[in-house]
Amino acid sequence: MSSVAVLWVAPSSPNPDPMNNPGLIRVLESSRLLSPCLNQRLDTGKRSSSSSVMSCRRRLSSAVSSSLVASPAAGEITLSSEEKVYNVVLKQAALVNKQLRDLDDLKKPQDIVLPGTTTGSLSLLGEAYDRCGEVCAEYAKTFYLGTLLMTPERRKAIWAIYVWCRRTDELVDGPNASHITPMALDRWEARLEDLFRGRPFDMLDAALADTVARYPVDIQPFRDMVEGMRMDLRKSRYKNFDDLYLYCYYVAGTVGLMSVPVMGIDPKSKATTESVYNAALALGIANQLTNILRDVGEDARRGRVYLPQDELAQAGLSDEDIFSGKVTDKWRNFMKMQLKRARMFFDEAEKGVTELDAASRWPVWASLLLYRRILDEIEANDYNNFTKRAYVGKAKKIAALPLAYAKSVL
Repeated sequence: MSSVAVLWVAPSSPNPDPMNNPGLIRVLESSRLLSPCLNQRLDTGKRSSSSSVMSCRRRLSSAVSSSLVASPAAGEITLSSEEKVYNVVLKQAALVNKQLRDLDDLKKPQDIVLPGTTTGSLSLLGEAYDRCGEVCAEYAKTFYLGTLLMTPERRKAIWAIYVWCRRTDELVDGPNASHITPMALDRWEARLEDLFRGRPFDMLDAALADTVARYPVDIQPFRDMVEGMRMDLRKSRYKNFDDLYLYCYYVAGTVGLMSVPVMGIDPKSKATTESVYNAALALGIANQLTNILRDVGEDARRGRVYLPQDELAQAGLSDEDIFSGKVTDKWRNFMKMQLKRARMFFDEAEKGVTELDAASRWPVWASLLLYRRILDEIEANDYNNFTKRAYVGKAKKIAALPLAYAKSVL
């Protein structure tokens, strides 16, 4: 899939002035390209001074040239991956705002038709959720322990989401990955559509079907994750960070969007739903960037390089340097910049964790702090992510829990 999407078609003028087009201004405002002063005007209804507006317009002109691409022939303006993904964020936030008006709707039992039966069965659904919990406990021990801190209903829903995501990832990274074709992914997506209609294929699907019926979870992030698997089948290089960002959204940022409706937002929170979703998205991006930086050597042995090609070139590096697996000063300098970027996404994620429902904050804080420490371990290994795998030991994991708890209650 292309990393950009056609957003706006200009009128007859071949070189339109973006500052004179109200439609484009609205799109840019929703995509956060406008500077903070105009964003404040949008969020609070306050008017900015004329000098501030002129300053914003000058900055916006610069942003347009760097973030949007105009086609002289058709007058088309395309959107970067970040703005494209933000449009999905807006849709998810709108869905939550609409469906959370009546919280009682989320507690009504749903009649999911289970495989091999003609009617729903709460006892069989319970077994389906329990099996999801067993899978989560087996393959994601730290994550599973975090879910035990949630309320029983939310815990089960998160298990169901995790299991579907794991099964999706296994299609391209599991033992049968060599036999997976785009057609197989098409069938998996069709099965997803049935699941959202209340027609699960198996017991594990049934748990997710019940979850998406109970919570305001939209299908789009799930579809996008499948698209990420398609991308893995056809791509092993990423020309720039915009390209890589879209991939990170597909395979990990989507998980944040799936999870927020289940985690819940603190009723006392004054943050916008969009900002909480943005933070969840940032946490997914940060986690995936951390995975990429931790697994450089492992991916290289599979012929894959999940690093921006243009940034490698700017650092005086190439794929051959990665395949040779030698830690040099050029590599250390390159890695320092990559770690800095990942930490920036973690910083953005922190802003939203404090806005989650109180019962969900501790496990999310624990996950964030533990994953962020992997970056510290890469540094401790002298940036050797070719032959050394950075990981957080059990003692450090245990030590992180009180800090996570303190952050969750402050």
